[in-house]
Amino acid sequence: MKVYLSGEIHTDWREQIIDGCKNKQLPVTFISANTDHESSDAAGDCLGEEVNPFWRDHKSAKVNAIKIQNAIKSCDLAIIRFGDKYRQWNAAFDAGFCAALSKPYITLHDESLTHPLKEVDGSAQAWATTTEQVIQLIEYTLT
Repeated sequence: MKVYLSGEIHTDWREQIIDGCKNKQLPVTFISANTDHESSDAAGDCLGEEVNPFWRDHKSAKVNAIKIQNAIKSCDLAIIRFGDKYRQWNAAFDAGFCAALSKPYITLHDESLTHPLKEVDGSAQAWATTTEQVIQLIEYTLT
């Protein structure tokens, strides 16, 4: 199974899921968008310097979209994490892209975000609050 890990980049939730699946010897390959903020912001810099930050962000978003869209199209399942510290508009966009492609996805967030993410959760196959729950869901789908 190929699992795409999307969303919040400030905690170790990805490593928790990867390590948990390894410990259970689950046949899973993980892929992710760029989780390094600086290099993600600079993804389009090779196309020429921009004076206006809007155009730098615009170019980098388009370059990053190549990687993200290919990852989502190729995955069997997406895990989309929403943290409480920042608004992850990109994660919400990834969830919408998954829904549009009929790609199954699981959201991962705490209860304080239930109301703001009601539409995102409404299209998800599951909503988890812990990485342990995500690992159990992956294990269930593989057995």
